[in-house]
Amino acid sequence: MAGRYQAYPEYKDSGEEWLGDVPSHWEVIQIKHLSTVRRGASPRPIDDAKYFDDEGEYAWTRIADVTASEMYLFNAPQRLSDLGSSLSVKLEPGALFLSIAGTVGKPCITGMKACIHDGFVYFPELKIPSKFLFYVFAGEQAYKGLGKFGTQLNLNTDTVGGIKIGCTENSQLEKIVQFLDHETAKIDTLIDKQQQLIKLLKEKRQAVISHAVTKGLNPDAPMKDSGVEWLGEVPEHWDVCLAKFKTHAITDGAHISPDTKNGEHYFVSIKDMCDGLINFEDALLTSKESYKYLVNTGCKPEPGDILFSKDGTIGKTVVTPENVDFVVASSLIIIKPNLKKLSPQFFDYLCQSCVIQEQVNSFVKGAALKRLSIQNLLKVWGVFPPLDEQVVIAKHIDKKLIRYQQIEQTANNAIALMQERRTALISAAVTGKIDVRDWQPAG
Repeated sequence: MAGRYQAYPEYKDSGEEWLGDVPSHWEVIQIKHLSTVRRGASPRPIDDAKYFDDEGEYAWTRIADVTASEMYLFNAPQRLSDLGSSLSVKLEPGALFLSIAGTVGKPCITGMKACIHDGFVYFPELKIPSKFLFYVFAGEQAYKGLGKFGTQLNLNTDTVGGIKIGCTENSQLEKIVQFLDHETAKIDTLIDKQQQLIKLLKEKRQAVISHAVTKGLNPDAPMKDSGVEWLGEVPEHWDVCLAKFKTHAITDGAHISPDTKNGEHYFVSIKDMCDGLINFEDALLTSKESYKYLVNTGCKPEPGDILFSKDGTIGKTVVTPENVDFVVASSLIIIKPNLKKLSPQFFDYLCQSCVIQEQVNSFVKGAALKRLSIQNLLKVWGVFPPLDEQVVIAKHIDKKLIRYQQIEQTANNAIALMQERRTALISAAVTGKIDVRDWQPAG
């Protein structure tokens, strides 16, 4: 932060690693001396319907709701009944609370009436602006040294209350809050623009794939009615049929858990698939005996087979790579293409296209736990050019997507740098490394 912002004239040693030197007129004080730190509470058993009411006055706050929010909590899908809220901790709008379970150390401010459970702590008599303490936690440095059991951060009322922070008079703390509100909003706007670019790139990627695998690369090719309403016209010489007629077999993976004791062979599930690749580093390992059994029961894909996810996140695909032996979990369907009729790379792109994704989504629509059965996948239609044309189309898509991937990577790198700058700016302001007492918003 040096260079752009001024430092305070004089500093003193805070005695705390995360604070470092603080302005000489600041006080170093434990949070528990600024407010008691109390824990939320839950009605038990938490799944009892009598504790919930869609018309209830207080929202029921889950860790996931806080993780999905930024500074303020404005949305929560559940509301408590009068009985449920009486057995929890009620917070009014504007109250600061902090997660100590799940996503540990995430601060949030209520934007509505909400109840918090015992996975959160709150500060009922806070003597400083709640947004200043929010920024202290958001700077991520105040937790240094609080990790127990290795690197796992372990927070409770005592550890949070024992955190030392730098304080000065509230008017100056409010000035720091105003500065951070303004500056982080500018950074957030830039981040949002990059995220919108990434979203547009993904839409463009989908459009390029879908057009190439349904219309081909020759805009002057004679067309015919596909006979399928959602597909429209396709090149005259292409084949429209159920996808299963271009394959040798469509099966799924293991319906048993991996035997991880003395694991030697990869056991791949949907969690190991990302962006058309398999992350073998994080995959489970199963024993030699289990692997042999699963190979014999058809759970080992061969190079060129397509893996298609059918549980939870539906429709993620990957072409089985060469030179890696592994078996797969039941969350994955193994599609064995007939290589005399079907290019694995083309079929992989066809599976990612709107043509197949929309059909698949129609089979799982409305399900609480989304699952695609093999029987439904056998009902999926596709459109297929001659094999040599499939190869050309797949290579064309490869080249197009490389450029999109490069742009997306640049955008992700920019987001990471801006997020680092945001965190560093917050940390510098709340520890007094920069003097914003005379700061005024530009314009």
